[in-house]
Amino acid sequence: MLDPKFVRENMDAVKAALEKRAAGIDLSVFRALEDQRLVLLRESEDLRNKRNVVSTEIGRLKREKQDADGLMKEMKGVADRIGEIDEILKGIEDKTRLFMLNVPNIPNAAVPVGKDETCNLEVRKWGTPRAFDFEPLNHWDIAEPLGIIDFETGAKIAGARFTLMKGAGARFERALMNFMLDLNTSKGYTEVFPPLLVNRESMTGTGQLPKFEMDLFRVMDPELYLIPTAEVPVTNIHRGEILREDQLPICYTAYTPCFRREAGSYGKDVRGLIRQHQFNKVELVKFCRPEDSENELEKLTADAEDILQKLGLPYRVVLLCTGDMGFSSAMTYDIEVWLPGQQLYREISSCSNFGDFQARRADIRFKREGKKGTEFVHTLNGSALAIGRTLVAVLENYQMQDGSVIVPDVLQKYMGCDIVK
Repeated sequence: MLDPKFVRENMDAVKAALEKRAAGIDLSVFRALEDQRLVLLRESEDLRNKRNVVSTEIGRLKREKQDADGLMKEMKGVADRIGEIDEILKGIEDKTRLFMLNVPNIPNAAVPVGKDETCNLEVRKWGTPRAFDFEPLNHWDIAEPLGIIDFETGAKIAGARFTLMKGAGARFERALMNFMLDLNTSKGYTEVFPPLLVNRESMTGTGQLPKFEMDLFRVMDPELYLIPTAEVPVTNIHRGEILREDQLPICYTAYTPCFRREAGSYGKDVRGLIRQHQFNKVELVKFCRPEDSENELEKLTADAEDILQKLGLPYRVVLLCTGDMGFSSAMTYDIEVWLPGQQLYREISSCSNFGDFQARRADIRFKREGKKGTEFVHTLNGSALAIGRTLVAVLENYQMQDGSVIVPDVLQKYMGCDIVK
């Protein structure tokens, strides 16, 4: 959430930033609420000052045994009006907070301005796509003959966009999860396994609610939400806390299943593992000082890239433009892996710096040593990596003409074999 005080004092700059995102946010609503709030605050302050002055006069009259009934009656009306104003102000504050909860983050100055993914900026590439001496297949045409992914049975059990992993397919998922977690923890990330169901406060804290409610799976009684990413529960580990400066940065990694309705995406990626209602992912989450967050984003992105490098999978890194960034992000790098079966790069990780946007919503602060007061931390997160999409990349990049798949060197100890056939 943006700081309402910052928005009040920088209306033109905020309006311009939101226009770059094509956010469709009408700040006149916020301005009208602010104007009403300021008028009422001035009236309340005047009434409270008047009450203080008159209360002193009433006290004097009573001490001198003079009639104070008229003033006391007048003050009763003043007190009633102050109470009315307080109730109105509470309603305005609630409306303002709801409005602000639906306003996206302001882009970092380094983010390119653009309307959609066609305006994203390629930052770098790693690896050379393999030159095949045969026509490479899509992952579903590789996996089904091997009997390692069963799309039909997944659909029978749960419906469209659910998949059953079998045999080496299930082992691949487990191998990738363990490989990613082992690598992340070796770099100082603390592994956690959080709840997969979270409350409304947790979803609001990271920006999924209220704007994206239709994209979430909800349990009604009690009201809980299946997590769309480990970012939600892991970021909320420190919700409502004040951290010490010497604790920062705090770095977590977590494996979780993730659940998404993918509202609005029907008709896209109808085959295969790219777009599923349930999928597995390993996440990185960081809490740091404001002055460190840009550097921490570079380090977090490099940690996600390192996984692909060790797997020998070609990829590119793109800086998302203003029109393609997520709601809560101030700056995002997408890592896109090369898929020879589709002859294109597909997103496998998004690494984002949220600034204090999530911390303000979730009230996560820190106290600098020797300084008064507290500040909001900056939060960051990134996939390291989406396991299903990584499996897609492994199958397509390591496929052989006879239908078998070579197991990448770093996965062989987890898989217990060097080839799947």
